Amino acid sequence: MGVLNVITELSKADLLSQRVLVRVDFNVPLSDDQVRDDTRIRAALPTIQHLINQNAKVILMSHLGRPDGQVSEKFRLAPVAQRLSSLLDRPVLALSDCIGPEVRTAVQQMADGDVILLENIRFYEEETANDAGFAKELASLADLFVQDAFGVVHRAHASTLGVTQYLPSYSGFLVNRELSFLSQTLKRPDRPFVAVVGGAKVSSKIGVLRHLLASVDQMVIGGGMAYTFLLAKGHRIGGSLVERDKLEVAASFLAQAEEKGVQVILPDDHGVVSRFDDPSGFVMTDGVDIDGEWIGVDVGPKSIERISGVIASAKCILWNGPLGVFEVPAFATGTMALAKMVAESEATSIVGGGDSVAAVNQSGLADQMTHVSTGGGASLAFLEGSPLPGIEGLRRG
Repeated sequence: MGVLNVITELSKADLLSQRVLVRVDFNVPLSDDQVRDDTRIRAALPTIQHLINQNAKVILMSHLGRPDGQVSEKFRLAPVAQRLSSLLDRPVLALSDCIGPEVRTAVQQMADGDVILLENIRFYEEETANDAGFAKELASLADLFVQDAFGVVHRAHASTLGVTQYLPSYSGFLVNRELSFLSQTLKRPDRPFVAVVGGAKVSSKIGVLRHLLASVDQMVIGGGMAYTFLLAKGHRIGGSLVERDKLEVAASFLAQAEEKGVQVILPDDHGVVSRFDDPSGFVMTDGVDIDGEWIGVDVGPKSIERISGVIASAKCILWNGPLGVFEVPAFATGTMALAKMVAESEATSIVGGGDSVAAVNQSGLADQMTHVSTGGGASLAFLEGSPLPGIEGLRRG
């Protein structure tokens, strides 16, 4: 079935009394057995509420943290079930396992509209190995499967790909929304279409950069990877982060961008420090070159002003990755300024990638963006043009 039209099919499906296995992404931060940030839980509510309203029996499964195939008390999902129960204003039964006799009994006893949450599926190493037996046992709990965990669709796991081989499979409202925004942005963007790509290394983002060349009009490159591009252009970068084995890759990309008529904007100045662990020594350069052993950790005011002009003229903005080491308040000026620019822009704005989403949340401006993706690695894979196993399984279904 086509991914972008399954939302209609799910809406029209006869769900009465059906046991529906839903992959959600409840990998949320916990503190003292309390959910500290329920953004991902709230993102799944439309699909869950729809299933409840249709009198389905809702069986939720998720991972939490990295238990590496071992039971870990700190990664149990009971606090998540408690928070979800509060948001739904109805009981959510948290089970102590995700397969086995206890789980089968609990599912058999469900009434229409009931919601249960299976225990952390990554307590089993078979989950990440996409073990067929484990996937089949998960699938045996239900009549159909709904994929609503965009954050893990780039993983070929039992709960994302394996179960689709045994059940009729649909995408949930969250996954459909993510795919719709990202695909429409790349295929039919309003123009000028500006991409802002940041992050530490060229090696982790070169796939995104190359894939975006076919769509964008202008591209802003920031973060640590900008220094590899600047060095490739012959600029001095001091002691800044650089991937010397990627200099040819960077130079080749810049040449490709010029051939395609895509303007690439690199920093014109920088915030630098003499020691990364000493923010008190933070100063600004006068221009693009960095002398001595100074380390670039943020863009400077000239860069911010230039980027501001680009963002102001954009009709569509895709932001993936910060402009500096935003986790350190002294080095966050450029990234926070960018968040403000994008929030105030009248352009369609899509924010994807874990660090840029974290930066937007840190800025307090997330609700002013058109779409903030819930999937870090999945967004990155999509923007690279890489296959998404959790979506390919739905196509096959």
